[in-house]
Order: sequence, then C-alpha cells, then structure tokens
Amino acid sequence: MDHEEHEVRVLVARQEITNADRQWASQYAPGDVVRYSTGSRTYGLAAGAYAQVEQVHPRENLLTVRQPNGEALTYDPRRLQGVTIYREADRAFGRGDRVQATAPDRQRHIANREVGTIEHIESGRLHLRFDAGRTLTFTLDSAVHLDYGYAVTSHSSQGQTADRVLVHVDTDQSETLVNRRFAYVAVSRGRYDAQLYTDDKARVADTLGREISHRSAIEQSSPLSQSQQYGVARFV
Repeated sequence: MDHEEHEVRVLVARQEITNADRQWASQYAPGDVVRYSTGSRTYGLAAGAYAQVEQVHPRENLLTVRQPNGEALTYDPRRLQGVTIYREADRAFGRGDRVQATAPDRQRHIANREVGTIEHIESGRLHLRFDAGRTLTFTLDSAVHLDYGYAVTSHSSQGQTADRVLVHVDTDQSETLVNRRFAYVAVSRGRYDAQLYTDDKARVADTLGREISHRSAIEQSSPLSQSQQYGVARFV
C-alpha cells in the first residue's frame, strides 16, 4: 500500500471576490482560472467550461483567457454570469488524509463540501471514500476540486456529526458573521464533546448570544464569502 504523499494541483476559489467584483477586469489576475458554470452561446463556452486568464485590460474592462483547446477569447466580464474565479495551488495528499469537495459535481453526485478519506493512491489514481459510504476514483490531474478536510466552515458542516468538535470563535467579527445561529450549528455537530477556542473568553458568551434572525434580508446581506460569514469548525 502506498504511504507516500503525492503532489496534486488543485483550484482554490478566490473567496475575497464578490459577485459585483466579477464584473470588472481589474479584479482578475493573469494565471487565474475561470469556471463558467452556466456557459455562453455567444462566446462558445459550454456549461462548466474552464479557461485561464492571460491578460487583463482594465481600461477597456476586457479579459483575455486561454481555453483548454488553445484558443484565446477576449470578452467583457459584465456580459457573463455564473462565473467562479480560482487560483491554482499545490496540495500533498496521502493515504488517510481527510479531504473535502470544494465544488459540486452533478455527474459524480458529489455535494459541495462533502467530506471523505483517501483510502490509497496508486498508478496516478486517488481512491476516496466519502463519509456517506460511497467510493470514487479520481486521476490525480482531475482532482482539482479536492482540498484538505480537517477543518470546515460551520455552514458547510450542517448535517454532519463527529465525536469531538473544535470551534474557533473570533469575537472581533461582526454579528452577521458570529452569532447565535453560528453557535448552534457549530456546537451541535459534536456527539460527545465540543470545545471553543476564542481570542476573548470574557466576551465570547455575549458574542455567541447575538440574535439576527429577525433582521431583514437586506440587513443581513454581506459580500463576504461563506467561510468568512460562518466561521470555522474543526472535526476530530
């Protein structure tokens, strides 16, 4: 059985980019990978297609991207919807590592943030068993939407349980980010034990007791990513 680590190139979403930011070329950088979830007939992009940013033209608000077939495409990002921007990163995966899916995959029936364990890696293939019981095999160059799964956001942990849960609570975060709803979701994931780690023990009770459920949708809206909005819980 293979006990060695294997380098895998993955895609990490640029979570600091808001929906409004995606409309402006200046928010992109050469090397970014763009996924077009809805595609575009106008530009000949299939749903789920990828391309890599080659040039950014802020003054004209244009992007030039290179498609997998080698063709270049220049367009105004305001004309496309359903776009996700990634940066490439390297991960070292080995047998026994906990990983999570960072994007949904309808063909493989993989939910976003679904968690599993690598059973083994051999002959350029990664064999993964999800916690739900399913097993799937990925070639190493197709595992771009996997990442470490030792810590997950409390939002994506809904529906999951673990024997022990370690919860990070930053009391300086706004009430939109850390509140009673966050506390309930994070702490209730543990079967037997939940431990809180915070920067201010004196303030943590008031911070986790804040209630925002009666606010309007506009008041609750935030351009921050889900990982920023809901904090982080570590499953042990």
